[in-house]
Amino acid sequence: MSLQAPAPDADALAHSQRLLALIRAQIAAGGGAIPFSRYMELALYAPGLGYYSAGALKFGAEGDFVTSPELGPTFAECVAHCAVQVIAQLGGDADFFEIGGGSGAFAEAALRQMQAYGAVPARYRILEPSADLRERQRARLSAALPADLFARVEWLNGPPETPWRGMLFANEVLDALPTPRFVLHDGEVYEEYVALAADGALIRVDQPADALLRAAVRHIEHDVGAPFAEGYRSEVLPQLPYWIQAVGGLLQDGAMLFVDYGYPRREFYLPERSDGTLVCHHRHTAHGDPFHLPGLQDITAFVDFTAVAEAGINAGFDLAGYCAQASFLVNNGLPERLAAIEEIGDGVERHRRHNEVKRLTLPGEMGERFQAIGFQRGVDIRPAFARGDLSRRL
Repeated sequence: MSLQAPAPDADALAHSQRLLALIRAQIAAGGGAIPFSRYMELALYAPGLGYYSAGALKFGAEGDFVTSPELGPTFAECVAHCAVQVIAQLGGDADFFEIGGGSGAFAEAALRQMQAYGAVPARYRILEPSADLRERQRARLSAALPADLFARVEWLNGPPETPWRGMLFANEVLDALPTPRFVLHDGEVYEEYVALAADGALIRVDQPADALLRAAVRHIEHDVGAPFAEGYRSEVLPQLPYWIQAVGGLLQDGAMLFVDYGYPRREFYLPERSDGTLVCHHRHTAHGDPFHLPGLQDITAFVDFTAVAEAGINAGFDLAGYCAQASFLVNNGLPERLAAIEEIGDGVERHRRHNEVKRLTLPGEMGERFQAIGFQRGVDIRPAFARGDLSRRL
């Protein structure tokens, strides 16, 4: 396919070819095809080769996409406003657990703001699968934070293994979970697989779905009140309840906050969205070909927030609220942040920060496309969703 993006250099192309060779070997070992979810897992997370596991720059103007924390500190400062409510209710022995630390920009701004509020977590824990990103985060935070604040930061190889109290946070993580894709043929559920064409190119093939995927699709049909049409293709995460349990199951008292792009179930599976929500990002170009330059592009799917709500409740949490990102930021200190921006003496910086807030909040930008959903156990963070709560739509 042809994308309006700079051509990768020879080293990047060679990197992609190494990952492609691994994928082809996996397909051969899998009897000629692997589930799309497995392909997505390899493309994103294969050690040393996957998009998130290798060292290529991903975030910001020089990368492939811009996340809310990369625009400036406002997003992280508002999440910190929510976090300090949790820390205040739990007392001093409360942790903040971030999944997927990105460039470290979020942690830097959030910790500074928590310190300004006088409610620093006992530990700031980051689960980062990329060794390269982990080192970039460490270098950034050690240089930017006071030594006593940096001393609270630690990196984990997996979710906490012992009971803990505090707040779990994940921004644009759910969309990157390797997702199965399904399709309906003659009323039966099939799963999308990846195979090889005669010339070695990656192609999609459909195979009968297993019991877990079939049950997940039938549950959706029952919930939306109509069967899927012939040929309807989309994504579903039957493993989401297990993932939520894995990352948050040992959180005894505290809150979980997820921010991502997506829809409630009835909007996610609209009849006209008949080829799913899969989207890829390469050099700020969004497209729909997951086989383009594996290892050099992001592959994501929108989030079914109804499924997230079900998984969080089944893990023993109460739903605290669900709203658009703009509403969440307004509920969590954005007016105060705007007042502080107005006090910035440098006119260029003040203008940049105003543009940051616009991108975070305007409906045509991130304000409505991104959603926030929160869960609580032993604390109350419902005020974080008080204005603009959309829980009734889940």
